[in-house]
Amino acid sequence: MTVNLNKKQGIAILLVLAIGALLAFLILGLNGSAVSADNHDTDTHAEAGGHDDDKAHAEEGHEEPDHEEASVTMSEQQMKQNGVELGTAGPARLNSTLQLIGAIHVNEDRMVHIVPRLSGIVESVSANAGDTVRKGQVLAVISSHALADQRSESIAAQQRLALARTTFAREKSLWEEKISAEQDYLQARNALQEADIAARSARQKLASLGASTSTTGNLTRYEIRSPIDGTVTDKRIAIGASLKDDTTIFIVADLSTVWADIVVPAKDLNAVSTGQQATVEATAFAHEATGTLSYVGAVVGTQTRTASARIVLPNPKGVWRPGLPVTVRLVSASVDVAIAVPVTAIQTMNDAPTVFGRHDDSFEARPLTLGRSDGVFTEVLDGLRAGERVAVRNSFLIKADLGKSGASHAH
Repeated sequence: MTVNLNKKQGIAILLVLAIGALLAFLILGLNGSAVSADNHDTDTHAEAGGHDDDKAHAEEGHEEPDHEEASVTMSEQQMKQNGVELGTAGPARLNSTLQLIGAIHVNEDRMVHIVPRLSGIVESVSANAGDTVRKGQVLAVISSHALADQRSESIAAQQRLALARTTFAREKSLWEEKISAEQDYLQARNALQEADIAARSARQKLASLGASTSTTGNLTRYEIRSPIDGTVTDKRIAIGASLKDDTTIFIVADLSTVWADIVVPAKDLNAVSTGQQATVEATAFAHEATGTLSYVGAVVGTQTRTASARIVLPNPKGVWRPGLPVTVRLVSASVDVAIAVPVTAIQTMNDAPTVFGRHDDSFEARPLTLGRSDGVFTEVLDGLRAGERVAVRNSFLIKADLGKSGASHAH
């Protein structure tokens, strides 16, 4: 009995020890896994923390570069190739201008309406509209019976004058020799004077008609000649036509000068006066000329509420053709400013007016504060000093280069 109990106790003790060993093994295994996981987490956090710290440190160490003024390098040779020209900012006179519309017209002071002055039939025409003619050039020939009568009268007057001269010479000689009475001499002298008056009157009539006084050839032939040098602007005659003495058959105009007739609204009349300088510009093509206002109408139209004004323009090359529409700029006022640049120098960058100043071999963008402008020069209130050089022609090419360099830097 005692022996059996000892055996049973030994077995129980062994079981307890085995179970304890198993539990100890399990416990030790679980603790090792937890420590390993903790170590892994710690390493992960440490690594992540290290990266974050490095990133933060890197960000703290990184600084944005200072903003530099926009500039582009361009050599003198490149400027020449691109047509970029320089100018100097400085004092200028700004002219307030008034822009009006108008048209070119023939200078009516140098225009002639040609009429035949005698009725007749057209035999030939030697000039057409658009032809340039010289003074005295034959434009047409008509046959006129009225002219034949005038010439016949002139011939008769010349013959009577010749007879009167002969008679007077004979009577004078006889009277001086005491052969004939003085009364006969005086009658011969009076007859000579009357014949001379009649002959001169006949010649003057022919001269007033523009006809030659020659007694040879066809008495009915009437040559119509140009009274001035000019251009035939209108032709209203044809061969075989029957003409009246007051019919306009040609219009010849001297186009070496023309009129620029302007329409002036009533509200602008106070700014317009004779003697003002004006620039006339063609609207159909690139051409302009300067002149002086020579006439301002004294009457305002009741329907149009406008007055007329006029500029006499020289036209030696015939560029200003009658009927051509034009715009006219009149200088109405002037003001002097301390600093100004040509309007061609100004570009827009970042919604601000900008010019490009020249320094060494580069152009720098210079934002400006602008004032008044007359369309040619613009006043600079801030952003430039007098004497600084800026690009005044093809400055848009510099702007384009700055845009390209900016896009490359952003990329």
